[in-house]
Amino acid sequence: MKTKQTSLVALVAAVVLILGGCSSPFTPPPGEVEATEYQGVTLTPIGNQRNNALSGTQRLDKETYSLSVDGLVTQTLSLSYKDLQNLPQVTKLVTLNCVEGWSFVVKMTGPALSSIFDEAGIQAGAVNVIFYTSDVPDGYTSLELSYIQSQDVIIALSINDVTLPQDRGFPFQVIAEGKYGYKWAKWVTRIELSSDHNFRGYWETRGYNNNADINGPRFE
Repeated sequence: MKTKQTSLVALVAAVVLILGGCSSPFTPPPGEVEATEYQGVTLTPIGNQRNNALSGTQRLDKETYSLSVDGLVTQTLSLSYKDLQNLPQVTKLVTLNCVEGWSFVVKMTGPALSSIFDEAGIQAGAVNVIFYTSDVPDGYTSLELSYIQSQDVIIALSINDVTLPQDRGFPFQVIAEGKYGYKWAKWVTRIELSSDHNFRGYWETRGYNNNADINGPRFE
């Protein structure tokens, strides 16, 4: 059974690679210049970065976008794109490692999830953070709250100093350092703080390891 499951997972990954795991030409928005180096490290150009999408690029409107933060919080939040921009911004040099075997190095900038959680207030019992996306509205993936806090996980509004492109998850992408790319959620519309240790998202219910550590097993 385990062999059949692993084979199926590999087949799904191959299909995703064929449909979405490719690079594409990129032109920065007017007035923006893409960074080529950060902290002495050469950055992977956006046009050379491979990228996956389950249902094609989701297109969220900056003017009407709203991020819901709820669950085990003392105050439910509804944050606009401007609200996210107005939070303290953190810049990180990170490497995205895809479970399919490719990777790239980028400069990511955006607010820390901790600053959002501080505003919402975390209730006792919250151990998991579930990310709901426009293409997987019933919950795309999750990350342990302790991991988010220890790694100071950010949600990136920009990549290599330019506004995060639509196909990269605009308005932001979750930067799950040390985790495979399927944990780097895109097109997020809702974040829930939960007591559910056992939540499994889209890829995790299809055999991928829920921890997603890049040095750990790929499949469960």
